Amino acid sequence: MNNDAPVNAEAVGGKPYELSIVTTADGSKTIYNAEVGELYHSRNGALQESKHVFVNAGLNFFLANTNTTEVSILEVGFGTGLNFLLSADVCVDRQVSLNYTGIEAYPLTPEIMSQTGYEEYTSSELWKTYITQYPNALLSQVTLNTYTLLQIANCKLQAFKAPRQYDIVYFDAFAASRQPEMWEQEAISRVAAFVKPGGIFVTYAITGNLKRMLKALDFKIEKIPGAAGKREMLRATKITAP
Repeated sequence: MNNDAPVNAEAVGGKPYELSIVTTADGSKTIYNAEVGELYHSRNGALQESKHVFVNAGLNFFLANTNTTEVSILEVGFGTGLNFLLSADVCVDRQVSLNYTGIEAYPLTPEIMSQTGYEEYTSSELWKTYITQYPNALLSQVTLNTYTLLQIANCKLQAFKAPRQYDIVYFDAFAASRQPEMWEQEAISRVAAFVKPGGIFVTYAITGNLKRMLKALDFKIEKIPGAAGKREMLRATKITAP
C-alpha cells in the first residue's frame, strides 16, 4: 500500500469521500481510503505490484527454493484480497496446499471488493467462492477449494495471535508516512516472530531502519528491484539456527 493520490475515482458504497475505486496505471483498480489518505495498492499498477512484490518475490521465490507441497502465508494488511487471490491461483496450478492468514483491522465489504474487477485476474471459481465465503473467513478458517484455506483475523497486529509460524510474510501495511507505528521496532519484531526459520518476509518498501531491525532479528537482507515506480524492495530470509 503506497502513498499515492487518487485518480479516476468513483464513489463506492455511498461514501464518496471515504472509499473510492481508483484505476491505476496498468488498468487494474484499487481502493483509495480518504481518511488515511492512501491507496491500497500502487498507482503505478495494482496488479503488477501484487505480482512483483508478493507473488513473484515472495511465493514463487519460496517455492523455487524449497521442495514442498504445502505453504503457509501471513499477510499483514489483507485489504482487497488481491495478493491472496493471485497466490491461491499459483498454488492451485502447482498443486500446492495453501494455508493463508490475513490480518485486517478494518475489513472491506464484499460489495466494495466486487467493484475492483479482480475476477478478471483470477479463476472464476476461486473468485465466486472467495466473495461468498469472505464473511465467514472473518470468523474462522474456511476451505475455498481442494488446495486453499483462508482465515482473516479482524484485529490490529498488536492483538493478533497464532499457534504457528509461517513460511512467508507479506508485509503490506500502509506506508510509514501514514501508519508509522507499523514500521517501528515493536511491530516489526512481532511480525518477525511469526516467520519460520528459513521463511521469508517481503514488502514493497526498503529503508535503512527496516534493514537494521530485521538484521538484528536474524534475517538475511536482500535488496531486489522494486515494482513499477520503486527502485528497490526488500526480501528477508530468517536465518536457520546452526
